[in-house]
Amino acid sequence: MAETFKIRRLEISDKRKGFIELLGQLSVTGSVTDEEFDRRFEEISSYGDDHVICVIEDEALGRIAATGSVVIEKKFLRNCGKAGHIEDVVVDSRFRGKQLGKKVVEFLMDHCKSMGCYKVILDCSVDNKAFYEKCGLSNKAIQMSKYFT
Repeated sequence: MAETFKIRRLEISDKRKGFIELLGQLSVTGSVTDEEFDRRFEEISSYGDDHVICVIEDEALGRIAATGSVVIEKKFLRNCGKAGHIEDVVVDSRFRGKQLGKKVVEFLMDHCKSMGCYKVILDCSVDNKAFYEKCGLSNKAIQMSKYFT
């Protein structure tokens, strides 16, 4: 069966196409009910172009093969500029090595550029540094974090 990949925004029907399970390959998701998913989807959708979740679907299988998201931060710096924050980029382990992650990052960066962002930033592990460099990003600073749960 030939793979047919389509890149697009997240749709409400993507939960049943393995979206939450895919995120589980990146971090802890917990058990998200259909109702919780629908509520969060509607909330994120209400932000319009300021919060975009991209997916790549393997249309032959009806499964989500890759995803990533971006949040547009509105700032006072740089003449009330905007910065894009890329998050939650993951490619299903069965589909790695097909440039899907790069396609997700490019989709999200193109969105930021079209929204007038002056920069795009993301946090990644040292293991993923080379991948993001291939996507055109460069090491700029040190990430600091504090988790509350």
